[in-house]
Formats: sequence, C-alpha cells, structure tokens
Amino acid sequence: MIADLLRVPDELSARVPAEQRGPGLGRDAVRLLVSRGAAEVGHHTFGDLPDLLAAGDVLVVNTSRTLPAAVDGRVGDGRGRGEPVVVHFSTRADRWHPAGRAVAGRWAVELRSPDGHGSTRPRAGGPAGTVVRLPGGARLVLEGPVDPGSVRLWWARVTGARVAELMRRHGRPIRYGYTDRDQPLAAYQTVFAVDAPGGGSAEMPSAARPFTPELVARLVSKGVQFAPVALHTGVASAEAFEPPYPERFVVPPVTAWLVNAARARRRAAARRRAAGSAPSGRIVAVGTTAVRALESAAGADGRVRAAAGWTDLVVTPERGVRAVDGLLTGLHEPTASHLLMLEAVASVTADGEALRRAYAAAVRGRYLWHEFGDLHLVLPD
Repeated sequence: MIADLLRVPDELSARVPAEQRGPGLGRDAVRLLVSRGAAEVGHHTFGDLPDLLAAGDVLVVNTSRTLPAAVDGRVGDGRGRGEPVVVHFSTRADRWHPAGRAVAGRWAVELRSPDGHGSTRPRAGGPAGTVVRLPGGARLVLEGPVDPGSVRLWWARVTGARVAELMRRHGRPIRYGYTDRDQPLAAYQTVFAVDAPGGGSAEMPSAARPFTPELVARLVSKGVQFAPVALHTGVASAEAFEPPYPERFVVPPVTAWLVNAARARRRAAARRRAAGSAPSGRIVAVGTTAVRALESAAGADGRVRAAAGWTDLVVTPERGVRAVDGLLTGLHEPTASHLLMLEAVASVTADGEALRRAYAAAVRGRYLWHEFGDLHLVLPD
C-alpha cells in the first residue's frame, strides 16, 4: 500500500483556496497531475484540461451543495457551562437507511473538540443519552452509534429547531487543522452545486472546485459533455482505511442516457480503429463521489440505469469499475480508502505500483493536498 512507502509532508497541505494565494488568481489556478495506466505521469495546469479530453468524452459531476454543517455546542443539560464541542452534521436519515435503527428526522453526527485555533480535533462520541446544547435553545441527544464497532458517528435527534435552519443561522463549513482560517460557505460550493430539498453534503465534493464557468464553456465548445449525478457526502473518514458510510445518491435518466450513448460510441470507434478512427466517449468521473454514484447505478454489463436511494458500495480493484473509464480527483491521504477506488479506475494490479509512482511524483513535484489543493487525472492507458 502507498501508506507503507509514502509520507506526505505537512507543508504540502493546501491551507487556503487557490484564488487567495496571489493577485489575479482564480479557482482554476491549481496544478494537474496526469496518469495514463502504467505509463509515466505528466505535469499540467488545470487550464490544460480541455486539451487532455476529446470531443465525445463525458464528465460526470456531482451537483450536491455543501452545507454549513459545523455548529458549536456544549455538552450538558444547562446546569453548568458544560464542555465545548463542535457538532458535525454528517447524514440525515431517510425513511430507510442501510445501517438500520435510524428513523426519519435523525442525523448521523460527529462530536469534535475545539482545538483553540478555529479548527477541531477528534473526540469520542457517546454515551447514549448525552445532551448537547445548541444555539437558539435547540438540543441534540445522542441515541446510538451508527456503527456498533465505532464511537465516532452517532445517530442523534434535535429538538427546538429544524436542523436545516440551525445550520443556516449558526453553522459554518467543516474545516480541519491543516487550513489557516474559516472560509465563507461560497468558497466550498462548486460551480455545479444546485439546491435540492433535503439534500446537501457535509463536506465539499472538492474535485469539482477548480472548475469555472469559463473553463466549462471551453470544454463544451470542445465537444465534452457534462452528466449530472448527486451524492450527498457525509463527514470524511477519520480512521485509516475506514470505508465510507452509506450515502444518498441520485443518477437521473438523462445521465444514464448520456453515459450509455457515449459508451456505445466508444465501442463503435474501437471497431473502426483499424481504419484510423480515434477512440472517443470516455466516461470521466469528477471526484470519487461521482464514481460511487454512477457505479451504484451500473449493472454487471456496464449499462447505467436511472437510480436513487442509498448506496453502501465500496469500489475496490477486486470489484473493479463498470461504467467509469477515468477519474479527476484530489490527492488523497496515503491511508484513505479512496485509493482503492483509484487503483480500480486506473486498472492497475492490486499492488498499486502505478498509483505509488504517481503519488511519489506528486510529492517530489510539491503538489498540494486536500480540498483546496491540486488535482489528479487518471485516464486509461
């Protein structure tokens, strides 16, 4: 695994958004590492993306908006000041949830401790019955762990306020200690984000952050198509190799049609390749969330069908990918379970040699990590 061979220096954490690193810079002022199968990696800027894609390629984008999911609170029933905590609202339970026990109106939450610098540090949740006082007289009560084997995420109910209104009035975007300061919510929204009743992500689908309207226009003029999906992400996995929890997703009929049509064109192009026709119609997911959503709607034959609900799919090299050909993503921690997905998309062997080579090149090249950092484009060989 990469974790055995690679350490990412702390100074390679992106501490502020790209547009705040110098005068005249925009969101797209990030670098782009390009991997093609087992081949050597290439180094580009994000503005080169239209030159790296072809007419007929499809970019699958996550339209989930980022929520102001961090809310200050105090543990206790009000008879004392209580321990200060920050509540990270992760996932809203629906009428049904794969983890069971949860019922409509409950939220999966993570309690964290303020670190004194505007960010937070890990804190164990629980026990059941713990009360957290929230702004405006609201209260949160922990009911039980989402995963019986972990004390990090807990199902909780909120009284005295609607959670959406509580976040709107008192919340802020979740941020971690590697960033310098709080940012406005707009800094965490992508150009593709749309409002959806009851929808939203605890943390930004960050692979799409560098896209600007101008870059989207260039891609469209090149003949690249955009296909929307929604996957409402919970809080990032804090444990080494911890798989993601079930998340709500939607793959609309228009996206299923676009992807299936592009794959059909690519198969036809492959048959004509001997006559000089170049392959086209690659399905490139923008972010691991887009992979998870699209692959959750793909059958064993690779055909995508419109779907909506909850997904607990974990994409690994053993499972492989069925609908996705490439991936545009950030640079992940060496212990992140998302790296298994990258191996699957890159179609490399289970030892991850090509992925290790790419990540080693990123460290040598001083690429920046995390949600405000640089990007990695994984394409078929």
